[in-house]
Amino acid sequence: MPRFSNKRSRKAGLPPGTLVHTGEQTGDTLRIAMMQYTADHFMEKDITSVEDLAAYKETSTPCWISVHGLSQVAVLERLGQVFGLHPLVLEDIVNTDQRPKMEDYGDYLYIVLKLLSFNEKRQEIAGEQVSVILGEGYIISFHETAADSFAPLRERLRNGKGKSRKMGVDYIAYALADAVVDNYFVLLERIGERVDLIEEDLVINPQTQTMRAIHKLKREMIFLRRSVWPVREVISGLQRVESKLVQASTLIYLRDVYDHTIHAIDTIETLRDMLSGMVDIYLSSITNRMNEVIKVLTIITTLFIPPSLIAGIYGMNFHDMPELGWRWGYPLALATMVCMGVAMYLYFRHRKWW
Repeated sequence: MPRFSNKRSRKAGLPPGTLVHTGEQTGDTLRIAMMQYTADHFMEKDITSVEDLAAYKETSTPCWISVHGLSQVAVLERLGQVFGLHPLVLEDIVNTDQRPKMEDYGDYLYIVLKLLSFNEKRQEIAGEQVSVILGEGYIISFHETAADSFAPLRERLRNGKGKSRKMGVDYIAYALADAVVDNYFVLLERIGERVDLIEEDLVINPQTQTMRAIHKLKREMIFLRRSVWPVREVISGLQRVESKLVQASTLIYLRDVYDHTIHAIDTIETLRDMLSGMVDIYLSSITNRMNEVIKVLTIITTLFIPPSLIAGIYGMNFHDMPELGWRWGYPLALATMVCMGVAMYLYFRHRKWW
């Protein structure tokens, strides 16, 4: 099952701004990569010292700095000092259970997104927090793991395809949000296929494991809804923010992402309604199957009531019962039992009770 929250108890009671990594300990070492680009120039390299990043803070050339791995809080604290990040921002970056949000700190914007994917090994939804600092001429993205979830965007920058290298760093912020939202549709398509399979099982042969699968999907949809719904507020906030960091030319792209977010939310709500309906269908199917079983047992019991009555009467063995000494009494009693059973069966068939 997807985890609904990380262990925030690690930082309980500590002063505000204390950096404590609450995410999963992946064992990945912290790595800092830098991309600097213009329409006709591109440079990419790994950064070994945080102090080397100071030169890219004041540069007029757009620069994308990506930090992979959040467990080394001392390095992140030095990075925050270089770029003048607020201690509460750094605290939210290492606390990887943040709700998607956007905050304006004047000199920079702080954005939190949830990147979701399907973990094939665990067969569950995996969530990764992506924190973004959008400043004047630079953008910093913080990733929980060493995996490069935005490789297609980096490849477009390397090859100079599209508008990535012709626009400012606010376009990179848009591209990151767009990649996150597009990934929601990949996940929703997979969940939709699972819902269709479960729906077929409900119609053909509902079993206990079908209900367990529905329950698991409902929990995943709660996790999805919690991660996707706030993204709409983030994109809407970026469109309305009165900041020179977001150019007017980027707003049209943000509106497109906003529309995609609404579409993803509608899909989530549709799947949630379908799953809720499946629970009712499952309970109705189980009830109908039980009613059919009870119906068959009731009819069988009813068929055997007349023979049981005859057998009970002649099982009393009173001395003066005339049929006890009659030679054809036994065959006649059996024949009467059979005839009454057949007659009742034909009556039930005529009334379409069986």
